[in-house]
Parts: sequence; structure tokens; C-alpha cells
Amino acid sequence: MKYKNPVVKGFFPDPSVCFAEGKYYLVCSSFQYFPGVPLFESEDLVNWMQIGYVLTRPEQIMLDKIPSSGGVFAPTIRYHDGRFYMVTTNDTTHENFYVYTDDIRGEWSDPILVDQGGIDPSLLFDDGHVYFVSNGSDDFGDSGVVQCEIDIATGKKLSASKCIWHGSGGRYLESPHVYKIEDYYYLMAAEGGTEYGHMVTYARSKNIWGPFDSYPKNPVLTNRNKAPYIIQGIGHGDLVQDRNGGWHILTLGFRQIHMWQPFHHLGREVFLMPVTFGADGWFTAGLDGTADEEYEIEGDLEQKPLGTLTFENTLWDVDWSYMRKPVPDNYELSADKAVLHGSKVTLFDTDSPTFIALRQRDFCFELSVKVKVLKGKGFAGVTLYHTETEHYDIGVENVNDTPDHCSGMCRANIGGLTDVKGRMGLRGDHSPIKGDTSVIRIEADAFSYKMYADTWQGEFLLGYGQTKFLSSEVCGGFTGVMIGLFAEGEISAEFTDFSLKYL
Repeated sequence: MKYKNPVVKGFFPDPSVCFAEGKYYLVCSSFQYFPGVPLFESEDLVNWMQIGYVLTRPEQIMLDKIPSSGGVFAPTIRYHDGRFYMVTTNDTTHENFYVYTDDIRGEWSDPILVDQGGIDPSLLFDDGHVYFVSNGSDDFGDSGVVQCEIDIATGKKLSASKCIWHGSGGRYLESPHVYKIEDYYYLMAAEGGTEYGHMVTYARSKNIWGPFDSYPKNPVLTNRNKAPYIIQGIGHGDLVQDRNGGWHILTLGFRQIHMWQPFHHLGREVFLMPVTFGADGWFTAGLDGTADEEYEIEGDLEQKPLGTLTFENTLWDVDWSYMRKPVPDNYELSADKAVLHGSKVTLFDTDSPTFIALRQRDFCFELSVKVKVLKGKGFAGVTLYHTETEHYDIGVENVNDTPDHCSGMCRANIGGLTDVKGRMGLRGDHSPIKGDTSVIRIEADAFSYKMYADTWQGEFLLGYGQTKFLSSEVCGGFTGVMIGLFAEGEISAEFTDFSLKYL
């Protein structure tokens, strides 16, 4: 059957995959969001269901007061002798660590630190040995892909860290993974930076310590010269063998808002490409070394659409995310509603505002939610959030002690500037509503967000924001747009009738 890329839509970057117990498991970066490291399960490599997170306890990962795109970088998931391992970097504290579990749906262990620097760590289990690989500098000052042997029980190094490959010549060598496939050790990495020049490269050796010979036709996969084309930034891949013996690569990539407009705001997504090994032992990826939208895959399966997300068909501890280290007392979450209590921390800060969010998974959607002010002064509603300096917010503002004179308000913060109504196409940013309740509605396509609220005038267009101002090209960093519910100030607000319909 044919499937379409991306196979996991929205801000789920740096994918890593393993096959275990008859199923495939996938993890992705989470940066400043908590819980950390989204965890997915699949029967077929095409349809992925999020089953939770790996880092679910605050003591597993330090996220206090970190800026956007800090925190958890590039995890790797591996399975060995009935146990799952996830290894990652906290780029804010510059620590590499791993956790493990014997139950993929259960709790994961406390972190075990490894005394090797760099980012994007990976593990290889091979013939009774465990090798820890990352990019950075080795114990002798040489930079590149660095490897050491470790004791998997303690994280203690059993060898010096040694540079085993300097890459194929591209900048920002990262994302190293080492595999033992028949007679060779294959070392796959990313080069070119996780942007428009991104690419997958690799080398091989018959010795785990090298020397590694580069694939003569590197890069093996890239879209850096594939233009005009929506899909760009392909890189940071992980190999996996399916149950039928075929090979695939899961990589990150992103979709521009238009083939002639180089802006992307959904973040880096997950793409699946076929891999073919030749008689000489070298492999190729994609059909022509590039990532396409459609491929054939063995099996009779149907790729499931995103559909409509509601409070009732999502789980707060599986599908939703907080910012940094949340304050539990600010959230009352049930099957059909959310009550959020604001604080002095706002969406502009690098602390933890009252905020719980889903990732924006595709360009076109319709969102609707009823917001009722229960008490207190403040602002509560829906945010389209990329960083603390770039977000669109629409909601209900209460300026009195009792919720009897509330207004619908739309706010834009772009590049730290809040007075951008003309630039953003925003209309009047305050409009009285009837009583204490308003229905907030957002219509989105690849180019814009239209933001409405129920007011005395009926439904009113409060704001119009261009998506490109929430793109990575404007905001910088490594994340994507989150669709969040929030509350700021002394306000307590009730959210009900939530519907996020992807079109």
C-alpha cells in the first residue's frame, strides 16, 4: 500500500526507533516541555499512537527556568534482553544520561549519568559489550563522533572516549548511531545543520573502533537541493528492520507553508523512507536519495487521519504537555473539562505559566472551546505558542474582582513586541462579551490564523495572524507551534466543549 509523509505530524523532532516484542517504538525530543520525551507505538511503522512519555517525574529532568529550545535534546531508544533504554542529553545542564524500564507502559528509572560530553547520544549492544556514542570531543581533544564502552548497570566508562569518525565534511556533525549489520558496523549521522542543508551520511567498518570508511556517495539522504518542494530539512535518521526483513529509515524533516515560501511553523516532523542494501553492503535511502511524500510499503493497511481531538478522546498525561516544571495546584483536569488557575507567571516568562497544550499537527484546522471566568482578574484562553517571544493569544480578560464585565481579547507577541496589530492584521483587541463566558474559535490554514470570540456583537473576528511569524525562520530554535490553554493573573477559568478538528 501507499503511505504519505510525514508519518508523525507536528513538533516531534529527532526520531529514534526500535523493534521490540512484536511492535515498533519511537521517541522524540521535547526540549522545555514536560513530561519529557514523547513515546509512540506502532504495528506497521506508518500509524503511530502516542502511549505516554519517558520522563514523567520532575526529578528525572531539570527544566526549571530554561528558555525555549533548552532542555531535552535528541533521545535514542534501544531494546536489549527484555529491557528498554532511552538515552538523551539535557542541553541546559550539559549532562548525558539514560533511563530504563522493563514495562514500556510503566515508569522509567531514575537517570544514570555517563561521563562523556557532546549531544545526541546513542547506545549499541554488541556481543556482551555496550558502547555509548555521541558527538563532541574525546578524551584527547579530537572532535567528531565520540565513543566509549560503558557498564550499563552503572554508566561507568570502561574505556576512554575516542573519536571514531569526523564525518563526510558537512558542518554540525550530529545524531550518531552505530549498528551491527552482518559483517559491518555502520555509523550513521547527520550533517549540514537541522535546517535546509540537513542530510544523512554514513560510514562503515569491520571493527567497532574503526577506521570507518565513508559511503562514497554521501549524503545518502537529503532534500537540500530538491526545490521547489514542500518537504525540506531531512536528516537525523535512525535505521530499523521490519518484521519482514526490510529496512527503513525514520528521519526528521519539515514542511514549508508553500513551495515558494521558505517558512515552517509546525516544527520538525517524522518521515519514513525505504532503505535498500546492495550486494556490496552499502545501502541507499529513498528512491533517489531524497525524501518524497509517498512511498509503497509491504502490507495491507490504512493510514489513519488525525480526525478531531477533544477532552474526551485525549488523555491529559499522554497527549498534552506542560511548560517546564508545572505547578500541580494550578490545574484541575477531568474527562470533560479543565479548570486553570492563573499565576503571576505569563507566557512571556521563562518560568512555568499555567499552560497545557497539544502540538499543532497539521496546517489546516478548526478549533473551538468555551471559556468561562470563575473568579479573579486576569486573562485566560487559547495560545498559539512557539516561544516566549513569539505567540498569538486569544481569550477572555477580566479586569474586575467579579466576572461581570469581561472582554474578548486578542494579543500578539512577535519578536518581543506586543504592539503589532497593524503588522499582524489584528483588529480591535478588546470587545465586551455577554456575561462571564465566551466561545473562542480559531480557523487555520498554511498561511494564517483567524481568531474569533463570542461578544455582544455576536461572533467577532478579534485577530488575524500570519503563520510565518510563528515559523522557525522568525522565532529561531528547534520547536514548533503548540496549541495551548492558559491562564494568567489571579483568574480561574473553566474550559469545556473543546474541539480541535483537522481538515
